[in-house]
Amino acid sequence: MGIWAVKELGATSAQLSYGFFAGAVAGGVVGYVGGHLSDVFGRRALMLAGEGAFALYMLVFLAAGSNVPLGLGLMVGAFALASFGGSAGQAMVADLVPPDRHEAAYASVRVASNLGVTMGPPAGSVFLIVGGWDAFFPGVCLMAVGSWVVAYRYLPRRGAYAPAAPPERGSFGVILHDRPFVLFLGASVLASLVYVAYETVLPISLVESHGLPDWGWGLLIIVNPILVTLFQLRITRRVAHVPAAPKYLAALLLMGLPFLLLGLTSAISVILFVLIVFVIGEMLWVPTSQMVVAGLAPADVRGAYMGAFGGTGAMGFALAPFLGLQVRGASGDFAMWAAFAGVAVVGGVLGAVACLRVDRDGPADAPASASL
Repeated sequence: MGIWAVKELGATSAQLSYGFFAGAVAGGVVGYVGGHLSDVFGRRALMLAGEGAFALYMLVFLAAGSNVPLGLGLMVGAFALASFGGSAGQAMVADLVPPDRHEAAYASVRVASNLGVTMGPPAGSVFLIVGGWDAFFPGVCLMAVGSWVVAYRYLPRRGAYAPAAPPERGSFGVILHDRPFVLFLGASVLASLVYVAYETVLPISLVESHGLPDWGWGLLIIVNPILVTLFQLRITRRVAHVPAAPKYLAALLLMGLPFLLLGLTSAISVILFVLIVFVIGEMLWVPTSQMVVAGLAPADVRGAYMGAFGGTGAMGFALAPFLGLQVRGASGDFAMWAAFAGVAVVGGVLGAVACLRVDRDGPADAPASASL
């Protein structure tokens, strides 16, 4: 998306940063609302609605041309639609398996999704080579339609561990008074800054500052999903006995500190090294975070908790390109990557502190569970 905005629309780094910021704020709000609605109306319905709307929306990008305000506005809408059913999907995992299998279940789902991610970027590069951006967005639409069809056919209507009835209390107040979860949300915002820097700022940096061709990122990015597909379950099993707190801290350090190398060299070997170390940290961070949120969440408002957690990712999408591109424009790549490395250290420490409750007490026992 960032390459499209810079190369096709002609947006400046400053304009793009504001577009990412607005889109991420919209995605965070919509993600929480979607999670809350999934507690009331069910996970499957929200997931189908979000994916269906997103698929059709991709075709609207063809009308953007070189109109920067229109293109960035469409990008904002895409962030919102992409977030609508995401938190429902995360909550569905915890609805389907018992608490002691949460980490392994989230790791398994992540492997499955990465099989698609492995094929997506090369497919996108093929679309670009064959027909440019006019072929890219219809191609994305077709892939999203395929996802919707599979979801419609196979997603269950409820899970064995789903609440028996919709919640009878407001989720916002419950979240606001859950101090360990609020601390974890803050840490997750910082962690998401580091993660989103990889997805949004890194391709721009590699293309504009390190001489990588537009289609080159579509080939390099598959290093991440391939490694996740091959090693996520192995790593998750190997570290299953390790408490969440040290895993979280190690994950953030592995994700953030290697970025410093990008300020020193453009060697492809170093870029590959950074990608590999980053994905090792990512494979520790993602299932651990999802397990911690599922463990902290009362069952009757699980979707809202997942929506709030998903909102931290949206804030990452808002702040990472906004702050990163501003620092890059003012002081260059090295200053930008140094800033992200510092964020990783702070986020890792705060997240480890928040994880201590789950390490000590285990999954939350919802007040409403006695009536389920």
